[in-house]
Amino acid sequence: MGSAFEPSSVDEVAAALEGERYVADRGLAVTLYLALRLGKPLFVEGEAGVGKTEIAKALASALGRRLIRLQCYEGLDVATAVYDWDYPRQILEIRLAEGEGRAGEARDRIYSERFLIKRPLLEAITDASGPVLLIDEIDRADEEFEAYLLELLSDFQITVPELGTFRAAAPPPVVITSNRTREVHDALKRRCLYHWIDYPTVERELAIIARRLPDVPERLARSVVAVVQALRRDDLFKKPGVAETLDWATALGALGTADLDLETLDGTLGVLLKYEEDVSRVRGEMLSRLVAEAAAAH
Repeated sequence: MGSAFEPSSVDEVAAALEGERYVADRGLAVTLYLALRLGKPLFVEGEAGVGKTEIAKALASALGRRLIRLQCYEGLDVATAVYDWDYPRQILEIRLAEGEGRAGEARDRIYSERFLIKRPLLEAITDASGPVLLIDEIDRADEEFEAYLLELLSDFQITVPELGTFRAAAPPPVVITSNRTREVHDALKRRCLYHWIDYPTVERELAIIARRLPDVPERLARSVVAVVQALRRDDLFKKPGVAETLDWATALGALGTADLDLETLDGTLGVLLKYEEDVSRVRGEMLSRLVAEAAAAH
């Protein structure tokens, strides 16, 4: 992680992301700069694999700050996301108090910060260094958890009934991502600055490969991008994202591929596509056309 700095312009944000090998369009750089300047969370939506999570990682590294990540899922609760108590140690403390003849003091002793387990949200609030908080895939969590976030994002404080209220000295940078598998409530979005990340253009995807995989020859990169862009134009169940583009380029490089042919494309479809229906469709109808697209891209 680099030395800490605070960007003072949109251009500095864009340059900082570039330094972390994240290729951002101007719109993202503007929104991210405003989120930092105004102390507001950044809410990023887009298809899976387009680089939403990477924004938080690049930002934390660029700012020279720690990244705290909360991965959301159905059934996520306060004990996992916010805080919990170290019950085994509390029981031992109670027994110790009883053995000392001070059983009446046990409750005060066990409900102290010594026995508090800080989960990602409380950790982000209490860390004086101001880490970057990533709340990843909020659309996978329940609406009840969404509602809990409203207080946090409004006041940046968390109440632990046994101890009181913890307040952030300054609002930490927050990035919230969603794959839009369900609609997130307006009340949450209104507390954030919003940005939609689409699949990249040909030029941007080539730039991403160049930054992230500098050893991949330009000729092969152009073939990769041409095939991926063609697949995204088709009616697939799950279109390949940038993550799959990078994985496929890496795989082809490992195979020593110079020019993409039918056999290589057929053998590596599992790197690009993750559903049998999509693989069967491409093998049945599209292989030759995709190879032709790759050849035409040179």
